[in-house]
Amino acid sequence: MEIKQIILILLPLVVINLIFVVIALVDLSKRKKVLWGKKIIWVLLILFVQYFGWISYFIFGRKEE
Repeated sequence: MEIKQIILILLPLVVINLIFVVIALVDLSKRKKVLWGKKIIWVLLILFVQYFGWISYFIFGRKEE
């Protein structure tokens, strides 16, 4: 498999991940309270634990206002 083929396969996944990371960070910045800790913990989780971070935030971290 050539490098161009690999890039073409992985590029959509990277773009989707970046979109959801930005959405999660914007949503987090607008919330006054979050579940399970402080906002900085969620920021670090969203940024450094790819896919699992933003998925966890949307499932567990959002607190209804």
